[in-house]
Amino acid sequence: MTAADIEALFRAHHAGLVRYLARRLGDRDWAEEVAQETFLRALRTPPATNARSWLFAVATNLVRDQGRQLAARRALLVQLAASEREREAAQPTAEDRMVRAHEALLARRALEGLAERDREALLLKEEGLDYHEIAEALGLSVGSVGTTLARARRRLAECYEAARAAMEGRRDVAG
Repeated sequence: MTAADIEALFRAHHAGLVRYLARRLGDRDWAEEVAQETFLRALRTPPATNARSWLFAVATNLVRDQGRQLAARRALLVQLAASEREREAAQPTAEDRMVRAHEALLARRALEGLAERDREALLLKEEGLDYHEIAEALGLSVGSVGTTLARARRRLAECYEAARAAMEGRRDVAG
């Protein structure tokens, strides 16, 4: 196809093609871009039969392709936004971090309030050691490990409540 042929094709069909695309897309600038790409394709692969129907078919296919691309981008953006919202929701707030730090402080104080053997027994159990391993590590009989752990848990709960009450008492005095 010669330059004169393309120019004639352009003069004959450009205005109608842009009107069609503007109605289809709702955006005159976008319609101009699609029309321009349509005529570029006509340069690369000249229409074999009816030039007008070929131009409108190419333009329609370009709009569909761009629509699919936009839909894929929107879906990706929606997915990224949802993932960001989930990530933000999973992030603890400053208040959550303060509460956890406070609870950790109370737990440490409660552990410090236990007898050494009770504290060691609880910590070994927390690390996943079984009764035989705890007995061996602490020089206890296997039968006394259960009693030691039960006493340590009960005492830990008492020390925790005492530490919490003491902290709340300080807040009342400070407030």
